[in-house]
Amino acid sequence: MPVPGAAPATGDPAAAGVRGTAAAQPPAAEGVTDGDAPGPGRGRRARRGTGIRERRRQQTRDRIVDAATELFDERGFDAVSVVEIAQRAGVVEKTVFNHFPVKEGLVFDADPPMRAALLDAVRRRPAGESVSAAAGSFVVGAVSLLGTPEAADGVAAMARVIRGSRTLQIREREILGELTTSLADLITEETAVRPGQIEPWLAAHAVLGLYASLLELARDQVLAGVSGPELSAELRRQGRRGLALLQFGLAGYAKRR
Repeated sequence: MPVPGAAPATGDPAAAGVRGTAAAQPPAAEGVTDGDAPGPGRGRRARRGTGIRERRRQQTRDRIVDAATELFDERGFDAVSVVEIAQRAGVVEKTVFNHFPVKEGLVFDADPPMRAALLDAVRRRPAGESVSAAAGSFVVGAVSLLGTPEAADGVAAMARVIRGSRTLQIREREILGELTTSLADLITEETAVRPGQIEPWLAAHAVLGLYASLLELARDQVLAGVSGPELSAELRRQGRRGLALLQFGLAGYAKRR
């Protein structure tokens, strides 16, 4: 799901947790320990050293992701080994695993930034607005960003990569499940319902179901050659229809004639 500031290197900003995994904490500057006497000059040198290390670490990380993206696009996720990614990035295999403990981490973020953004949209909704309205509106607005020019190529590439890998499809469903749990937990906390009540889970599943449906629609459309304003308009149109079902219920939908 697209989130401001979280556009993934692999290019599908709406995919659940598509990579953007938070970088590990930078290592301490060499030769500096907790017992060193503090001093203005020394502190600045330590901070500069840490900053340089972190920039180098990020540059290495970016090379690994770029290499993985190229290889996955060329041959598919399952056909590419971590050794091959390391070779193309100009690093050793251990370095890849230092940054990404599992191969799927090169595609999906372990803790998607969209999780925090979705929960924040729910927490900040005004009085009188339902969870489904707040979360559903966030989902529709976010997925419609896939029609922006800068997203087009990345969406198509990631659609091919994810749909070509059973492993990635399973991981994506796991992430959707984790997002559903996070939203259900927040709803449970807000409403203070008794343990075992199903309403928070129904609401959370409905919102994430809308998201998953729009994401798959976006991938279908992009692979069929639809992009830009046309794609955004279709995602908003379908999203509004789905949102109406979330807000007003399914009682009148698909009645047998």
